[in-house]
Amino acid sequence: MSATTPIQVEAPPSKSASHRALICAALARGESRLSGVLESQDTTRTMGCLAACGAAFRREAQGEFLVRGMADGPRGGSQDAPADLNVGESGTTCRLLAGVAAAGRGHFRIHGEGRMHQRPLGEPARALAGQGVSFRFEEQQGFPPVVIETSGLPGGQVEVRLEESSQYLSGILLAAPLAKKPMTIALGGTKAVSWPYVSLTLQAMADFGAPAVVEALGDNGFAPVDHASVASAEPGRLRFRVMPAAYKPRALRVEGDWSNASYFLAAGAVGKRPVRVRGLRRDSLQGDRAILDILQAMGARVEWDENGVTISPAPLAGVSVDMGACPDLAPTVAVAACFATGPTTITNVAHLRIKESDRLEALAQEIAKTGCATATTDDSLTITPAPLQQGQAVEFATRSDHRLVMGPALFSLAGLKVSFDNPACVAKSFPGFWDAFGPVLAGQEG
Repeated sequence: MSATTPIQVEAPPSKSASHRALICAALARGESRLSGVLESQDTTRTMGCLAACGAAFRREAQGEFLVRGMADGPRGGSQDAPADLNVGESGTTCRLLAGVAAAGRGHFRIHGEGRMHQRPLGEPARALAGQGVSFRFEEQQGFPPVVIETSGLPGGQVEVRLEESSQYLSGILLAAPLAKKPMTIALGGTKAVSWPYVSLTLQAMADFGAPAVVEALGDNGFAPVDHASVASAEPGRLRFRVMPAAYKPRALRVEGDWSNASYFLAAGAVGKRPVRVRGLRRDSLQGDRAILDILQAMGARVEWDENGVTISPAPLAGVSVDMGACPDLAPTVAVAACFATGPTTITNVAHLRIKESDRLEALAQEIAKTGCATATTDDSLTITPAPLQQGQAVEFATRSDHRLVMGPALFSLAGLKVSFDNPACVAKSFPGFWDAFGPVLAGQEG
């Protein structure tokens, strides 16, 4: 096969969109049919928690589910026997369901596994205190496990800070249509990270018939804007107005995942053969679509056609890139930087330190095993490449962090003998990763 013939890859379903579609369908009164749902440990946790709140899920085929929504919002348990919401190691499930459960009735206990009880959850408690929602943290203040006691959201004014995660806002937005009266949700704090994920939440709400109005501050006060046109959010200058509404059941197909496709797109840039990825929306609101812009800035060639998007190899150069809106791409970009000429600096990513691992420090330590130099600050990572030695054996410590496997797997394209202490942890978000990556690696060698 010609070295110019692209290797074909099908994008996996979007994890972010899958979580949101499952939640909206579970909040709708009636039956929805979802297809293209990512089946992973994280989305399984979301379905389990929603089932504990009163929804029902029936798997019809791979990625296809019939969802019977809750009759009257999330149903909690008693003080002695709260509804059991075991989020496992899924931070997305934890933060989105904290907001959603607050719109229900009764007691809900959110807890998890692995590092989950060291990942913060204090912001929803602060934001919703004025709504009469009680968060009782069992061990450390502001961290799971936590019991939420609620009689529903009365509505009115809420302020949410997004320095740590945009998912706090997304959880409250998803809950807002269930409030008794209209809600106005303002952005507080000093900065807003991972903003594009909020657009995915707004899109999901609109898809299920419960839209939010986004208002931006201008010369004449706040006025409605199209959320898809908002590239970033500035605290104090953006707010959301949500009317009480019933989520409507529907049939929906989940789009492809730019986050998990990023490894294959990067493979096209750093390997010997182009890679074409099918199943991605060119107009997607997913923030990790930025991988194309970053790889192009480094020198890779990008071409869209009716079959998908193709990334072709080219000499790469280091870049300085603000990744506050797309932190999940950091492992992909950090490894691609090792194939470039000149240093790459990834900035505005302090929130990587509260992922499944301290992902910022972990990337620095693991990449250094290849001989490349790394340096970190509180919110940045700099990689200075060195020649990658073909045949060098490197075992990477995963820290049970799925993205610390899928990103460094790209080093095998340089001929390194790559191994991991826990390669199976990719099941958290992409169970089929190794099946999809094998042909990419074989195609490069061929």
